[in-house]
Amino acid sequence: MNEPGFIPHHGGYQSLASYQKAEIIYDLTFRFCQRFLNRGDRTIDQMVQAARSGKQNIAEGSKASGTSKEMEIKLTNVARASLEELLIDYRDFLRVRDHIIWTKDSKEARYVRRLADQPNPTYETYRELCETRPAEVVANIALCLIYQTNYLLDQQIRRLEKDFIQEGGLRERMTRVRLQQRKKA
Repeated sequence: MNEPGFIPHHGGYQSLASYQKAEIIYDLTFRFCQRFLNRGDRTIDQMVQAARSGKQNIAEGSKASGTSKEMEIKLTNVARASLEELLIDYRDFLRVRDHIIWTKDSKEARYVRRLADQPNPTYETYRELCETRPAEVVANIALCLIYQTNYLLDQQIRRLEKDFIQEGGLRERMTRVRLQQRKKA
């Protein structure tokens, strides 16, 4: 069928760097909570759900994008907000235990950023570090990954806004296609 459509290609969230990093954050957070938080601690559910929400909302927004740019923007922003909540939980964990929070330019943070530069990183990229280091190190690794993912999501949201301004939403695309078809007739 060569007829133009009005629903653009959508989905493909697995190839988004923001989704890939959010998935690593979820896996890391799940394991962090199992290893370092006491069973029954309400923070476990909150942290795991915030990490899950970050990942899931990127996927859901991507799938909804074909028919609702507004929904894609909203869900991507929900993902961003969920990861911000998780960031605060990790910072609180470190602060109340008098642990050091790595600076952006610390050698440790730079090392974690270099790991993230590998093509298609997964939790396996970080597994050895996260499963053999103390809580302070793992929480700081999580912070580094969340900062990176939040940066990517901020860029993604700005791009979605720009695309919406230039291309419009579903109704505008529908109208354009319909008018094009009328001109051909």
